[in-house]
Amino acid sequence: MNKEEFIQELKNIYIEVSEEQLKQLEIYKDFLLEYNKHTNLTAIKEEKEIYLKHFYDSLTISNFLEKEKRVLDIGTGAGFPGMVLALFHPNINFVLLDSNNKKTTFLNLLKEKLSLKNVEVVHARAENYVKEHLEDFDIVTSRAVAELRILAELSLPALKIKGKFIPLKANIETEMPLFLDALKELNGQLIEKKEFRLPIENSKRSLLIIEHFFKTNPIYPRSYDKILKKPLKIKKK
Repeated sequence: MNKEEFIQELKNIYIEVSEEQLKQLEIYKDFLLEYNKHTNLTAIKEEKEIYLKHFYDSLTISNFLEKEKRVLDIGTGAGFPGMVLALFHPNINFVLLDSNNKKTTFLNLLKEKLSLKNVEVVHARAENYVKEHLEDFDIVTSRAVAELRILAELSLPALKIKGKFIPLKANIETEMPLFLDALKELNGQLIEKKEFRLPIENSKRSLLIIEHFFKTNPIYPRSYDKILKKPLKIKKK
C-alpha cells in the first residue's frame, strides 16, 4: 500500500487524513525502520507493508473512539494501534502499555519526535498495571497480543462501567466459544462483531466491541502465570 492508496482506502472507511498527519506518519515510519536495524520492533520492514499492516490496520478502530476520553492499549509493541490512533485523536488521552523495556524506550523517543501531548508510555506488566487502575478507562484495545479470553481478563477490569473493550485480531472463530464464556465471568457482553479484509492483500481481520456492563470481581486480573495455567471458563453446576 503506497501513500496514495493509504489515503484512498482511509476515505473508504470514512477517515480523512491531513497533510500534518501524513508528515507525522512519515516520521513514524522512518524512525521505526531506522530503530528496527538495531532493536527488533517489527518483522515488517517494507514501507508499503508498514502503511498497510501497521498504519491502516490500526486505524480500523478509529471510528469507535469519537467520544472517548481515555484509552488503554495493552501490549502496544511499537505503538500499534495506540500511537497511530493518538495522531488522529489529539483530544483523547492514550496510555500505551508494554512489558518490553526496549519497545517502551522506542515509544518515548517517538513521542518526543512527534510532539504528542496526549500519550503516556508505561513500562509494566499488564496484570500489575490494571490492578492499580481498575475501572479507569473508557476504552481498552489490543491488537493481536494473546488469546481473546486472556486479553479479556486483562482488559475488562480496567474499564469503567459502560466502557468498551475493542480487540483487533485475524481469524477468531476457534477462540469465540471460550471467549464468550470468559466474558460472562468478567461481566462483559459482546455487542458487535465486525469482520473485514485488509485492502490489497485481502487478509482477514476481526474487530469486536464488548461492553463492560457491571463491576468485575476484584480478584481479576490474576497473575499472568495463573491466567495461562487456568484460563477462565464457566464452572459447570
